[in-house]
Amino acid sequence: MQGKKYILLVLLLSFQIVAKGASILINMDEGQKNHLKAYGIAYWCIKQQTEVDWLLNYRGGSFLVKQSKAIEDELKIRGVSYEVLADGKVSAILNEISDPSINMEMVKLEKAPKIAVYSPKSKLPWDDAVTLVLTYAEIPYDVIYDDEILKDKLTTYDWLHLHHEDFTGQYGRFWASFRNVTWYQQDVKNQEAAAKRNGFNKVSQMKLAVAKRIKEFCVGGGFLFAMCSGTDSFDIALAAEGVDILESMFDGDGMDPNAQARLDYNKAVAFTNFHLDMNPYNYEFSDIDVTQTRKGFNQTNDYFTLFDFSAKWDLVPTMLTQNHEKAIKGFMGQTTAFRKSLVKPNITVLGENKAGAEVRYLHGEIGKGQFSFYGGHDPEDYQHEVNDPPTDLSLHPTSPGYRLILNNVLFPAAKKKPQKT
Repeated sequence: MQGKKYILLVLLLSFQIVAKGASILINMDEGQKNHLKAYGIAYWCIKQQTEVDWLLNYRGGSFLVKQSKAIEDELKIRGVSYEVLADGKVSAILNEISDPSINMEMVKLEKAPKIAVYSPKSKLPWDDAVTLVLTYAEIPYDVIYDDEILKDKLTTYDWLHLHHEDFTGQYGRFWASFRNVTWYQQDVKNQEAAAKRNGFNKVSQMKLAVAKRIKEFCVGGGFLFAMCSGTDSFDIALAAEGVDILESMFDGDGMDPNAQARLDYNKAVAFTNFHLDMNPYNYEFSDIDVTQTRKGFNQTNDYFTLFDFSAKWDLVPTMLTQNHEKAIKGFMGQTTAFRKSLVKPNITVLGENKAGAEVRYLHGEIGKGQFSFYGGHDPEDYQHEVNDPPTDLSLHPTSPGYRLILNNVLFPAAKKKPQKT
């Protein structure tokens, strides 16, 4: 009888200890087993109308949620590390974060953004880092392309990613190497059919119209994220509005001989004073990208560094650079990195390779909206090439490079704070 009472007492005490553990800390430091799926858990919680606190600069940008069995079960299923904390410990953490002398801040994530990925419906021989990581993290998204954007479907979304894309209408500058290959020829046919279907004489005209709609989406309060050629080709197309910058193999007629002089950099969002690459045989759009001019870098020494920002004053840059590492492995793409001298002065540089004067990651505001550009194709595949297999993210669950993508997915969910004066 005494033994039964003892067991009952132990169980009661255990229950009281658990009951006091009122919060779950999803740590995002080096001790986290799966950083990428942790973002998916945060997104899932918000979708379930469970408020998530993002603890900026605390243990790698950890997440704090109210303790519940459902959340713990989900964390276990997805293999995400976590700790159950008593109220006293939570209060101590929040007090530390609120200290004006400590470079930390707490942001509430309240509304899950509705996500769209701008990507062709046809299969092309390369993958996309954002769709890979959204799928791996179990964050839902829709795929939309030119038809949907031109029909104003973009207005139903909060966040848009630009797939590896060429907004200039030059089919990715793959003509020199792949013009006789089936996938390239089919892509040209599909793009030309879409242009005709939407009332345009040229693919370049359609792509410009799409780029302008995307810019309007941003101005109106949307969030835009782009990687690789979706970054510089977007700005080039906007700056070249009304100017023919294509040679005849792309649109059937020659380039405007005064194309360079007629560019309007005011229409571009991130870059200025760039020069077009006029040679259609080159796998390059302009001198914004440094891929063909960078020297001395290889997979062993190619890194870029994230900047430190004041969490209490520079909230958005701080959210976008949350990580458990500050030195991030570099990776190449058609657009690998941005020439620093061509980045507009109002743009916030989030990460750079100082030795090469390269900007790898940037952020800007336009109207009521915001955008981030990230150079390179795949953070865990140094030199991804056409027809290479997709990266298996189960082999890279703690990838710092992929974390930067997911920072961008979550930050639109943050509750807007009043401006500090």
